[in-house]
Amino acid sequence: MALKAVHVTDVPSLDLVPENPSLALCSTRFPNVEMSRSGFKMPKFVVIGHRGHGMNVLQSSDRRMRAIKENTIVSFNAAANFPIDYIEFDVQVTKDDYPVIFHDDLILTEENGTVSGKRITELSLSEFLSYGPQSEASKEGKVLLRKKDGKVMQWDVEKDDSLCTLEEAFVKVAPTIGFNIELKFDDHIVYEQDYLVHVLQAVLKVVFDYAKDRPIIFSTFQPDAAMLIRKLQNNYPVFFLTNGGCEVYEDVRRNSLEEAMKLCVENGLEGIVSEIKGIFRNPGAVTKIKEAKLGLLSYGKLNNVSEAVYVQHLMGIDGVIVDLVQEITEAVEEMIKPTKGSDGGEGLTEGSEKVQEVNTKPQFSQQELSFLLKLIPQLIQM
Repeated sequence: MALKAVHVTDVPSLDLVPENPSLALCSTRFPNVEMSRSGFKMPKFVVIGHRGHGMNVLQSSDRRMRAIKENTIVSFNAAANFPIDYIEFDVQVTKDDYPVIFHDDLILTEENGTVSGKRITELSLSEFLSYGPQSEASKEGKVLLRKKDGKVMQWDVEKDDSLCTLEEAFVKVAPTIGFNIELKFDDHIVYEQDYLVHVLQAVLKVVFDYAKDRPIIFSTFQPDAAMLIRKLQNNYPVFFLTNGGCEVYEDVRRNSLEEAMKLCVENGLEGIVSEIKGIFRNPGAVTKIKEAKLGLLSYGKLNNVSEAVYVQHLMGIDGVIVDLVQEITEAVEEMIKPTKGSDGGEGLTEGSEKVQEVNTKPQFSQQELSFLLKLIPQLIQM
């Protein structure tokens, strides 16, 4: 049965928010996120698993990029075995109003030697789930392919799993793991507001029914969707995704950290998720974003390099989305070790905890850090 569209009047709105709203997201892994009119505060440096345990790069020589099928229950639970705070995944809505988890705009298969693709939004739920491995052993799914840089490849990974819905993720993934739900839309389509509202309501219906105390962050590259998801609910923070100027789009709101900050401030969004190269090319923007009381997360290949992650911690970035979940969580634990109730030492203070710096991390004076931040943009351009 298809989900019924939720009427706008049935969804919490900003007009109903009390004078001093706050968000208490419960997790045994990290303290509560704070969200209020005075700004968004992440209580600690967070690590987020990209599409679960990491995205798939099928052409990569690195086996880790082909270890587990991305955006699947198996991938999410594999990531949950490590001390991460959230998993990030991509949500689209089928034509019969079911939110499903899949990254690409087109899902590809091959029949009788012919490769064909369909948009997720053109498929019913049953059609979507017919691709790839099936949850029932007696069924055989359609061959699942992927196109990258003009080349079509079979989606072969070491540990495969069936495609899944947003509802399944809530039911089958440990409740202590936060969800960074990326609301996925095609960059090349101009969407009508009524369509966006309908899609977002379908997603919110599942979130409100199943989230319970699970920490949730919404994010999207689609500026209008970011504004609408904020207007439709005030329970969960909304972050605007941007390439930070690494790519140029027709919609100018997507073309710089400054434009992202403007969109967030003017529309009451809680933060920005930027390609890390965009931040490293423009490190001065971090101070401006923090002065605007916005959260700042990053994504990108450089986040799989522990030294780059540590520099971000020093810069005041709130967290990183990573593919190499085990390696980066281990590195972060070594570089930043919180000790409750510690009386001595200098350490950084975050919330009620003192963060004790350990010997395995690099040591920088303020002068050296300033030099490094001036040098990084030049290196990124090379």
